[in-house]
Amino acid sequence: MLISALSPERTSRMNRFNSTVPDDEYLADSNVLFYLSDAVTQLLEHKEEYTQFGVIRYFAEYFSSVKNSNHVLFREYNYIKATPHNRASFIRVFWRCYRQIGKSGDLLSMLEYRSLLQLMCPDFPLELVQSAARIVLMDDAIDCLMSFSDFLYALQLQFYYQEFLDSVLVIYQDLLAGKSPNTVIVPTSTSIEQLPSVAAEENDTEELQHDGVDPSTLAQCIDAFCDRFKRSHPPRSCMREALEQTNKVSYYSFLMSLAKHETINQTIGALPSKAELLIDPEMDQELDKLIAQISVSPGSNSSGSAVGGLKEVQRKASPRRNIHHRRKMEVESDGSTEETDSSEN
Repeated sequence: MLISALSPERTSRMNRFNSTVPDDEYLADSNVLFYLSDAVTQLLEHKEEYTQFGVIRYFAEYFSSVKNSNHVLFREYNYIKATPHNRASFIRVFWRCYRQIGKSGDLLSMLEYRSLLQLMCPDFPLELVQSAARIVLMDDAIDCLMSFSDFLYALQLQFYYQEFLDSVLVIYQDLLAGKSPNTVIVPTSTSIEQLPSVAAEENDTEELQHDGVDPSTLAQCIDAFCDRFKRSHPPRSCMREALEQTNKVSYYSFLMSLAKHETINQTIGALPSKAELLIDPEMDQELDKLIAQISVSPGSNSSGSAVGGLKEVQRKASPRRNIHHRRKMEVESDGSTEETDSSEN
């Protein structure tokens, strides 16, 4: 069940039926033990509630939500970023929840996007949102307005490959300072967690944007780093392609090229192509039904319909909330339970 939910990048490297993959390697790559540990923790913390349904049903609900990518809603940031599947799931749910913003053509500021993210994850860090905004705006002024699609693809790149991009920033800054490629300090896997975020480099942001480095030199350093990097990173061919497009490359122009690269988007597997980003017939049908119901009610208005649509989508929560809400809905109406189940697919 879990394998089918993971990104193509990871499923191509492992298969539980492939005898050449050791058991411990499969468990580590699939993060099965992480989800099992979290499921047990949630069960123990809410034992009185879950024992009314039975442990078997609880675990079925939990892993079903993981497979359907609904498990990240309203969870803490440390949980959301814990696995590649969690990160991709969060990006996908963010897209589905707020796709109407893109359809309406509204432009929002960085702080407004942060508020939307915090509705789904209350402790979602400001620094990560700032980093995504800098990719879109090329660091000119992060308080400018951005389209939903531009911000979404930038957020996907920054969030999914955060540790890798932080390491690339260190490499870029060394090259920008005039260091030889042979003396560039390539971060090790043990030092990645201590790397400063892009948003923390406030004193260097102007320098990062207006200067640049030789693309071939940067490509050489990044390629050497990928040989030692143990986490997810964009395909090397995509990074080489992005660096071959110019004679001088800045950090943010490089990231913007990666954010727009369709192969990278397909590798992550969370979002459709940009041409299909605002097309979701299933969601459109749900919103049309909701708007029709509200429009016939006294005192209804269009803004209320939009808010209601978002709330309807956001009701799909983590396994703990799913089970709790389903129990309430089953008491009230069998039909409402079926509607919730179908909307999660």
